[in-house]
Amino acid sequence: MARARTITGSGRPRDPELERRVARAALTVFGRVGWPGFTLDAVAVEAGAGKASIYLRWPNKQAVLVDALHSYIGQVTDVDTGSLHGDLLELARQFLAFYLGDVGKAVLRLGPETRAVPELAEHFDTLWRSQVSTGREIVRRGIARGDVGPDTSATLLLDCLVGGVTNHILTTPPELEAAVAANADQYAADLVEFLLRSLSAPSPPHS
Repeated sequence: MARARTITGSGRPRDPELERRVARAALTVFGRVGWPGFTLDAVAVEAGAGKASIYLRWPNKQAVLVDALHSYIGQVTDVDTGSLHGDLLELARQFLAFYLGDVGKAVLRLGPETRAVPELAEHFDTLWRSQVSTGREIVRRGIARGDVGPDTSATLLLDCLVGGVTNHILTTPPELEAAVAANADQYAADLVEFLLRSLSAPSPPHS
């Protein structure tokens, strides 16, 4: 899901290896401590680079983080598998890959931190819109195929899917993160199966 991007700075000749290290370090630090603790000193230590080298390429810490987000955090993609089950499964796997990857904690911090850092808002908005539009298109296709009823709420279904994945990641203690990553595909399958069973279950009678 990483996307290549030319990082612009103050005219310093490009050093792709250094830029990659700094970008990864920036996301690691941001994911670990958020914006309040995000400093170029911390990024330099994490990247094993001199702070002077960073300042020669980026004017401030906002520019470093925004470039890192552009370079390593892509958008979800719509994969039409031919069934709602398959489409939701692919979507759940993409969300899990986002959150369980090396930059997962940075992705999870994006939303809450946009108020404090307006420079992040555009990137978060792009990511959020790609998630919403992809999810809604998947549900619309499912309704058109007859996989679910015409009154199915795309909002509620996607809230449950994304909320389930996010809660699963956020509530996992550090010592179990490796096990969660290893079982990510099974969790995605179990979650989608549970959601689709819930949609097909009869509604409780009104009292």
